[in-house]
Amino acid sequence: MSKTILIVDDSSSVRSVVGIALKGAGYEVIEACDGKDALSKMTGQKIHLIVSDVNMPNMDGITFVKALKKLPAYKFTPVCMLTTEAGESKMQEGKAAGAKAWIIKPFQPPKLLDVVSKLVG
Repeated sequence: MSKTILIVDDSSSVRSVVGIALKGAGYEVIEACDGKDALSKMTGQKIHLIVSDVNMPNMDGITFVKALKKLPAYKFTPVCMLTTEAGESKMQEGKAAGAKAWIIKPFQPPKLLDVVSKLVG
């Protein structure tokens, strides 16, 4: 059974590139355009990993991760931030919220897949 990964990014082109890389590696993909949209998709189904941007309208990635970690079904779901934010303070804020990995855009799909495979096992 393939593992399901949720991609949260306000850029449809980033969601598309990440989705193509993940689907090509055999993962199921769900897409959301921001944190609010992502939370609306947290309906109890098993999600093995979330790849989220930080800077998004409506609800940013760090606020989304904090909200996600309050949901019992997703408390232990690993989150990888995929963002242009390279600042140490933003990374620390993400880690404190519950993010397990941090990838800076632009990214190379093999690097993304390497991180994904480490997080989903």
